[in-house]
Amino acid sequence: MRVLFIVRSTLFSVKGGDTVQVDQTARELKKLGVDVVIKLTNEKMDYHSFDLLHFFNLGRPADILVHIKRSGKPFVITPILVNYALYDKKYRKGIAGILFRFLSPGRVEYLKTVYRAILGKDSLASKSYLWKGHQRSITWILLQTSCVLVNAQEEYDELAKRAKTKPAFEIIANGTDSRLFRKDESIVKDLGLVLCVARIEGIKNQINLIRAVRNSPYKLLLIGDAAPNQHNYFRQCKRLAGENVSFIPHLAQEQLVTYYAKAKVHVLPSWFEVCGLSSLEAAVMGCQVVITDHGYARSYFKEDAFYCDPANPVSILQAIDKASRYNDDGHLQNRIGREYSWGHAAERILSVYKKYIS
Repeated sequence: MRVLFIVRSTLFSVKGGDTVQVDQTARELKKLGVDVVIKLTNEKMDYHSFDLLHFFNLGRPADILVHIKRSGKPFVITPILVNYALYDKKYRKGIAGILFRFLSPGRVEYLKTVYRAILGKDSLASKSYLWKGHQRSITWILLQTSCVLVNAQEEYDELAKRAKTKPAFEIIANGTDSRLFRKDESIVKDLGLVLCVARIEGIKNQINLIRAVRNSPYKLLLIGDAAPNQHNYFRQCKRLAGENVSFIPHLAQEQLVTYYAKAKVHVLPSWFEVCGLSSLEAAVMGCQVVITDHGYARSYFKEDAFYCDPANPVSILQAIDKASRYNDDGHLQNRIGREYSWGHAAERILSVYKKYIS
């Protein structure tokens, strides 16, 4: 079986959780005998040598439309559906923040896509996106797809509500790399060390995390690069940070192991999270997880995490306090390690491929 992964043009130049997801899924599928080739949406590709196309990031429908029309191949989609509406309407600053308050989420995403293309920061693969618009493009894609591979039931429900259609779907949970992320019992956790592993950008809400730990006994390590167009936000974070906050550039997963092993708490106080891959990795390494109450994280962490209101630094600090004091018996670590691995995800995905290729 030969499968073509088609991904955003900036997947490897602007790395995020989807970069890890694509790499790890491809690696595990290859172990199962699937010939996987990864192509950026703006690259040339020979569709006819593949049995199936697999798209990632439905939030970028312009990247997908052109390949559906050209290939004539069956395809599945991993949507990675991030809801920017709360951040865009209430917390985004500047002229864009003012404008977005008066527009629907679909129109906001349309403007972002066109703006990136005009500035040359991304490619607009499909011109039909310009007259279809954002939401109609998503609906059209969902009407053509063989199956949607969602991360959680809530993601599918939101997708069906937005698109007003109900395509076939399978729940394929995200995972961790079990080769790398294992708790080392010989390393003593630092009760005052707090990590946040994420790209530095408004939706990840590092600025309220910094406000939360100011004048506290915690040492906060923010690991990640500034996202494109977010350098002003990054500078605001650095200006606000006290001596107990350190910034570390993006690290490869192999390099993160040492930090996860030492930290007691990992925090993602985002305005929205699908699940937070770094939260899963931290949990497997024995960290306590503090995560936003906006998104689909509860599908993964249930009542084993500490949830916070991203708008409220006091709520974030209270969740960190509880997580730092919590004496874990290894329940969360063991459950995440047992239930969420890229190997499990690949097995589920392969069963979907076989079903729809036949």
